[in-house]
Amino acid sequence: MSSQDTSHTENLPEEQGKGAVATHDNPFADPGMPPHEHRIQDIDAKAAARTERTIALLFVISMLSTVAFIASYVAFPVDKVVYIWPIGHVSALNFSLGMTLGLALFCIGAGVVHWSRTLMSDVEIAQDRHPVSADEDVRAQAYEDFRIGAEEAGFGRRKLARNTLFGAVALVPLSGLVLLRDLGPMPEDKLRHTKWAKGKRLMNQNTMQPLRPEDIAVGSLTFAMPEGMSEEDHDFQVQIAKAALMIVRIQPENIKDKQELDWSHDGIVAFSKICTHVGCPISLYEQQTHHVLCPCHQSTFDLADGGRVIFGPAGHALPQLQITVNKEGYLEAKGDFAEPVGPAYWERG
Repeated sequence: MSSQDTSHTENLPEEQGKGAVATHDNPFADPGMPPHEHRIQDIDAKAAARTERTIALLFVISMLSTVAFIASYVAFPVDKVVYIWPIGHVSALNFSLGMTLGLALFCIGAGVVHWSRTLMSDVEIAQDRHPVSADEDVRAQAYEDFRIGAEEAGFGRRKLARNTLFGAVALVPLSGLVLLRDLGPMPEDKLRHTKWAKGKRLMNQNTMQPLRPEDIAVGSLTFAMPEGMSEEDHDFQVQIAKAALMIVRIQPENIKDKQELDWSHDGIVAFSKICTHVGCPISLYEQQTHHVLCPCHQSTFDLADGGRVIFGPAGHALPQLQITVNKEGYLEAKGDFAEPVGPAYWERG
């Protein structure tokens, strides 16, 4: 046993293990505290070292379990089902996450409890009640008791147990950070691309026929979508929400924006149909002013001036699709939109 432990044992109160005996006249006599029984770790340094290694092992298992939690999250697909006796068929992902996180938390708890019960001081201390307000001597004694308690806890001497505890506690929060991944799939660059590509013809969304320049009359509004899309596609609604197009014909001399004129064909301009405020479909066109109006929140765009916003809450202009005419005389795209369509989003650059 260390000199610190010996000195503390020698300073035990004399009345410990002693007390008044209950009698007929005094049946509620204070029996005092039972004699203090030393643990094996208090008197055998090797036993204390073995216990510390056991505690450290629990903390290391916790760290490995946290790493296994993260690895399981990455390794197992959501739809993978396995048979585990006697539970039956369960989700491999849920089972592995639950087991690894549970083991990580259990080992931290078990290690801390084992530490407190075997290595920290277990001397019984009794203190009479005292007034709430304390004088200087009491406060000084409290500080001293705290200092002694900190020393006896072994945080300074039990470096192996202390450091592995810190490691286990530091790693466990990573499990929660990994779970934030389930807030939703990362958009990556999906919002920047649509079904439009070089050479894809503009298809009339009502007739599903390819459009020729002569099909677009001055003052009319035509809705189009990319060639190759079908309403039977399982992701049609997702794709059309990005690729929907509106086509108008404006006299070239009335187009104010040079890029818009360069990207048009004989005054035919194609703009995204998706409002840049909250993504509503635009459907109202005023042929004299060449303005289009979103019916949701009245954002108004000038199709003769690069689709810029002239009224309402929309934050930026409508993206324009660069078009041309192929050898067969059909309108086709020269590529995808140059910028993301629809509302602004957090990774818009």
